[in-house]
Amino acid sequence: QVQLVESGGGSVQAGGSLRLSCVASGYWSNSNCMAWFRRPSGREREGVAAIDADGRSYYKDSVKDRFTVSRDNAKNSFYLQMNQLTPEDTAMYFCAADIGRLRCEGPNPPYNYRGQGTQVTVS
Repeated sequence: QVQLVESGGGSVQAGGSLRLSCVASGYWSNSNCMAWFRRPSGREREGVAAIDADGRSYYKDSVKDRFTVSRDNAKNSFYLQMNQLTPEDTAMYFCAADIGRLRCEGPNPPYNYRGQGTQVTVS
């Protein structure tokens, strides 16, 4: 089993920044695709950003140049730095991993483990 735990959500004013963190534990390998998804209230889930095992990253068009995904394999962690936030970024954000997949091939990859999520509210 793999556990993913997010942190870093909160409320922020438009134009502000937040940094989300996701820590993995359990039967974990860093040789996998990891991704951030979000689900705005009343809307479908959407892939926000993803990062390959080797560090190549992918972004949803609306967050390019504002969000940065990164990983620290030594800490079994990965991150989403979110800048210039707008109310449209308000959503529940969760991290996910596709164990066994090295390449995400886009910002909306399949996954087999996910965290519980952390709320981001931009006003």
